[in-house]
Amino acid sequence: MASDGFTTCLWFDGRAEEAAQHYISIFKNSRLGRIGRYTEAGPGPAGSVLTVEFEANGQKFVALNGGPEFTFNEAMSLQIHCDDQDEVDYYWSRLSEGGEEGPCGWLKDKFGVSWQVVPTVLIDMTTGSDPERAKRATEAMFSMKKLDIDALRKAYAGE
Repeated sequence: MASDGFTTCLWFDGRAEEAAQHYISIFKNSRLGRIGRYTEAGPGPAGSVLTVEFEANGQKFVALNGGPEFTFNEAMSLQIHCDDQDEVDYYWSRLSEGGEEGPCGWLKDKFGVSWQVVPTVLIDMTTGSDPERAKRATEAMFSMKKLDIDALRKAYAGE
């Protein structure tokens, strides 16, 4: 059995191509792939976009125009691991534009997709061997929307 990994399928209501274009404009190492169209068999209008394949940061996705039956919620989110505050700021501003900022580095983009914009240093802080430092970093995170690396480091250090 041949396999080339897996592809995340995102269900949209008529906005699949717009979403794919939006995501490839934000993420490096991105490209648009094949576009599938509905045929006379339906259920969408013949010739309209059914699927759009795309890659964002090298991850494979398919945007599907499936209709209004299903919508996104926070039960599924995509994590972006950021090396520094500039990356956090970039992804936060681009993805939250037209969307909704949430707590603890979470946001919903204008399509309703949930994202976690996470500095990798936070993961190191909260999974380290010092439970008191991890607690302080976690408590600081709980007080934030967009994560602030300097404030997290200060909390971790007990400053």
